[in-house]
Amino acid sequence: MRDIFNDIFENQPKDPMVSARKGAKTALRKRFYKEARAGAAGEGGYPLLLDGKPVMTPARKPLLAPTADLAAALAGEWQAQEIEIDPARMPLTRLANVVVDGIAPAPQAVVDEIAKYLGSDLLCYRADEPAALVARQNELWNPVLDWARDELGARFILVEGIVFAEQPKEAIAAGRAALPDSAWRLGAMASVTSITGSALIALALNAGVFEADALWAAAHVDEDFQMAQWGGDEAAIERRAARFAEYEAAAKVLKLT
Repeated sequence: MRDIFNDIFENQPKDPMVSARKGAKTALRKRFYKEARAGAAGEGGYPLLLDGKPVMTPARKPLLAPTADLAAALAGEWQAQEIEIDPARMPLTRLANVVVDGIAPAPQAVVDEIAKYLGSDLLCYRADEPAALVARQNELWNPVLDWARDELGARFILVEGIVFAEQPKEAIAAGRAALPDSAWRLGAMASVTSITGSALIALALNAGVFEADALWAAAHVDEDFQMAQWGGDEAAIERRAARFAEYEAAAKVLKLT
């Protein structure tokens, strides 16, 4: 079972900031198990079991979830596979692999990468026109920035246009200090940051101060405005659906840990 599992997921990208967004490139494997379920707590967490046997990550580490609810969610994702095992429809498992294999052994690299986003966060770069877009950005982005200022002590500056402006070191340091120690939560935040282009959105989602759907909408203000004006093509809609699945998986990790 271990070799089959590795064959399914071994081509997953290794960079922890993008791994959770990539699907497997190999041919799909047939489902080879009858039952997927969460096991009882043991040393290191709750195992994912396929026909009673523990699942290993592509790096051959035990796939152990930190909570029973998260382990059950992982099992549910495997149980939902019918004839074939499609990693593209298993965002939670892909994220779990990234956490166990890539982030838990070296969390500092992920902390550093998220902190880089704070230096050029999506929410700080504002349109100067049209008025409707400006108003929508203010409506959805300002509450997150206000929260970061009031709760984290991170005061970011706003910029009109796309010309880079250096953010205060104190604001970046305050945002960095709010990053979690948990590899699972850090992995979820890394995924959200990469998907949305905003570490501030990831921090807000981690803190649970805004609904996940509201933060998803905040991340797509510009895209939604353009689609409302010009419509969206099928490929763009499919890409967005794939990103949303990854976002939902990360939000689930934050909720269940």
